[in-house]
Amino acid sequence: MATVPLLTDQDAPAASRAVFDDIRAARGTDYVNNFWRALAHDPDSLRAIWDRLGAVMAPGALDPLVKELVYIAVSATNGCSYCVHSHTAAARAKGMTAQQHAELLAVIGMASQTNALATALQVPTDPRFQED
Repeated sequence: MATVPLLTDQDAPAASRAVFDDIRAARGTDYVNNFWRALAHDPDSLRAIWDRLGAVMAPGALDPLVKELVYIAVSATNGCSYCVHSHTAAARAKGMTAQQHAELLAVIGMASQTNALATALQVPTDPRFQED
C-alpha cells in the first residue's frame, strides 16, 4: 500500500495534471502510472523527475532497450519491485525477448554474487583497472 494517496486527475493539483497530460502524450496512452500519481502531491518534484527521466531515457549513445535493461538491473539491485515490473514491461515493449530477459537475470545474479564476494574478501582493485 502506498504511503500517500494516489491522486486521480480530479484530485491532483493543476500543475500535476499538466504533467499527467505530458505523460499521456509522450506515451500515446490515456494511462498514468501509479508512480506518477504518488508523486503528484508535489507538482514541482513530479515535473522535475518526469523531465529528467525523459532526458535520461531518450535515445542517445545507448540504445533505448539497453537503457531499460540497465534500469531493470539497478532496480533489482535496489529491491524496487515497482521499477522492476515497470521497466520490464517497457523493455518488452522495446523488443526485449524472453532469451534476453533470461540472460539479463543471469548477469544480475552473477554480478550480485561476485560483488558480494569481492566486498566480503575486500579484494584490492588491480592497478591496471584504475584510471590514471
